[in-house]
Amino acid sequence: MDFNQLIRPHILSLQPYSSARDEYSGSEGVFLDANENPFHSVSGNDFNRYPDPYQWEVKVKLAQLKGVKPENIFLGNGSDEPIDLLIKAICEPKESNIVIMPPTYGMYKVCADIQQVKIQQAPLSEEFEIDLDNVFDAVNTATKIIWVCSPNNPSGNLLDKSSIIQILKAFPEKIVVVDEAYIDFADTDSFLKELPNFENLVVLQTFSKAWGMAGLRLGVAYCHPTLIGILNKIKYPYNINILTQKELLKALDKEKEKNDLVAEINVLKDKLRDDLLKLEFTEKIFPSDSNMLLVRFKNAKAIFKYLLDQKIIVRDRTNVALCDDCLRISIGTKEENKALMESLSKYTK
Repeated sequence: MDFNQLIRPHILSLQPYSSARDEYSGSEGVFLDANENPFHSVSGNDFNRYPDPYQWEVKVKLAQLKGVKPENIFLGNGSDEPIDLLIKAICEPKESNIVIMPPTYGMYKVCADIQQVKIQQAPLSEEFEIDLDNVFDAVNTATKIIWVCSPNNPSGNLLDKSSIIQILKAFPEKIVVVDEAYIDFADTDSFLKELPNFENLVVLQTFSKAWGMAGLRLGVAYCHPTLIGILNKIKYPYNINILTQKELLKALDKEKEKNDLVAEINVLKDKLRDDLLKLEFTEKIFPSDSNMLLVRFKNAKAIFKYLLDQKIIVRDRTNVALCDDCLRISIGTKEENKALMESLSKYTK
């Protein structure tokens, strides 16, 4: 892949900000270069120094866990940061377009809209599968990025791997992003194994879901080192704070605990699905490889409002493509799911 043709020309020639930690990356020494408070943080914590702008200690440890090289890793403030940066780096405003497959994660469109990048839609099928005809119709010469969310949000299902591979092969000069925010809940391998085979592949993952670290805001993009270099060039200098880096280093030693949580959530999901299917106003529950259920109800908007009045908050997806009369329900604890079902059992039309 010719990244010089892919990246916006002015980004290629951009002179990035050089932080104090670009000039010296060691951890020991007399630091008089960054105008920090030399004593301590008033919070009492060790936050008075700037964090490693490239998070190398974290990347080395994460690379070992994921079976990739540290040079293939970009850490962002949630997955939203690499989503935004990819569009900024690759797409020319008012000229380029991205392809999305609705219904899908809303931030792809939001980030594109902010940058005045056009949207091409390749809707999923009625069963939330990739429609390759729609994809090939949507892609044109101005297309720069094709977004694939798998497991998908809001439907929760894995998208067909062979279809994604066909897209990667068919468009080798366009970036194909496979967003795997929910991959830990699915019984399948990550697309990370395909990184050596496709220079145009970007895999997004997050620590917000299975790892239970949503409040720390940490997402990951795995891709070709050349593209990682571009993302590093245009990101904010210290985009991942010290606390987040420290907590992630501790979390990476607890993969078994993460896997145990995933197993428990999947058991609770199966139980909740069975319970919801017993309700007379439940019309359909779509297959899920994630920690959510997309449920089609009779009169879903009324049920949403009823639950809101009970201070039970689910997601109204009734206005989203292919999601007529659907609510998206995240899997809660045993007690939270019980509270949901008790409320629904009392609902009357």
